Amino acid sequence: MNNIPVVKTAVVSVSRNCFPISLSAKRKEAVKAECVKLGLSNVYVADTIIENEIDMKNALEEIKGVGANALVLYLGNFGPEIPETMLAQQFDGPVMVVAAAEETQEDLFDGRGDAYCGMLNASYNLNLRGVKAYIPEYPVGTADEIAKMIADFEPIARVIIGLHGLKIFSFGPRPYDFMACNAPISPLYKDLGVEIQENSELDLYAAYHAHKDDARIPALVEEMAAEIGANNPYEGILPRLAQYEITLLDWAEENKGASKYVVFANKCWPAFQTQFGFVPCYVNGRLAARGIPVACETDIYGAVSEYIITCATEKTATLVDINNSVPKDMFDANPEVFAGYKHTDTFMGFHCGNTAKECLTCASMSYQRIMKRDLEPNTEPDITRGTLEGNFKPGEATIFRLQSTKDSVLRSYVAEGEIANLDCKSFGGIGTFMIKEMGRFYRHVLVAKCYPHHAGIAFKHAGKTLFAAMKLLGVEDVAYNQPAGLPYKDENPFG
Repeated sequence: MNNIPVVKTAVVSVSRNCFPISLSAKRKEAVKAECVKLGLSNVYVADTIIENEIDMKNALEEIKGVGANALVLYLGNFGPEIPETMLAQQFDGPVMVVAAAEETQEDLFDGRGDAYCGMLNASYNLNLRGVKAYIPEYPVGTADEIAKMIADFEPIARVIIGLHGLKIFSFGPRPYDFMACNAPISPLYKDLGVEIQENSELDLYAAYHAHKDDARIPALVEEMAAEIGANNPYEGILPRLAQYEITLLDWAEENKGASKYVVFANKCWPAFQTQFGFVPCYVNGRLAARGIPVACETDIYGAVSEYIITCATEKTATLVDINNSVPKDMFDANPEVFAGYKHTDTFMGFHCGNTAKECLTCASMSYQRIMKRDLEPNTEPDITRGTLEGNFKPGEATIFRLQSTKDSVLRSYVAEGEIANLDCKSFGGIGTFMIKEMGRFYRHVLVAKCYPHHAGIAFKHAGKTLFAAMKLLGVEDVAYNQPAGLPYKDENPFG
């Protein structure tokens, strides 16, 4: 994926000048060795150790010189809270603060660093400076534990860096009857540093027709046909889809300007089919597999949510409707599949066919059945072709969304679960999700907090990273599926 950042993390050790600097030096070298053991090839441990403000300036120049875009402040001992937090303030990128644990009871005189205490002063001074830094759940550890914290920080940093370099291209307003995903875009600018270029559907229409007979189309048609394989009764639609894919990629390259990364939020119905002559779902999935999510129905926050997932996991994301309940007879007929879950823990996630082939079982090219009812009710599908259908591959899953309220406040949710190894016996890209206490989460988060029906899907457990990234971004309300013994704020205590 070339549309997400490569994180280069600099580790800068600090030392309070009344403590032996040799203690920080020894401990940072131990952290360096443990990072090598974990295969963290993009971690640079700085030579400079910060005792004062001049050291801070030198450390900043050193890590800038190696191209670091993420910073770990490592309290090898108590640490000088002013110079160390000045570095966090002046560094242009995400920052994590961690502290060294004491190693042995045999060396608690000159070998005692008191970084456990120094972390308190560091956090206090970060707050005074208004610096938002990531501090792990338990930020004090031995060298091997610190290395694991650095590994955990990398995907969090990737999310932050990616958003700060992101531009969203949107085409067209949402359909009249689907206002649900609309939300104020001001927080994307002021809180996340994301750029947005809103365009008319006519812009996309003109760009698409400008690519008629593009010399790249035949080779891309062959690539698509090879990817889909034998399950392609509608191969004749591929030239239109290839033309569209080239159109989007060229648009991104020609319009990203000063931004480094791009996503799309495109109107995809109802006029799209009659004017373009296909549904764009398959192309949306193909671009998502390249790290360029294309959200359906001009869902700007859906596109951002998919991109956050992609940065967090380095895997293809998708966007689904939190769509329909699992029929009771299906649940009862598959006790081995649903073992450990209640019926209300389950739902089906669906979209027309926008999920990448790698995330589906038995994927096949098809048509959008709902649209066909209106647009081609009595004929063979033509302009409604272009979906990629199949059940989602079973395994780990996380549902996630970042959204603005009507008052321009960002909030989010994240919940981990599984995709069942089950034939959903339906159409589109679809999967049966199993998430503990989903029924309560649905009612007291998704419904009560007015979230739209679109959810970003990670095909792995990514809750730890996503939750931490949201907090580092300053999102105060990050909801999750609370266990049975922990009621939601407005949950009826009488059941």
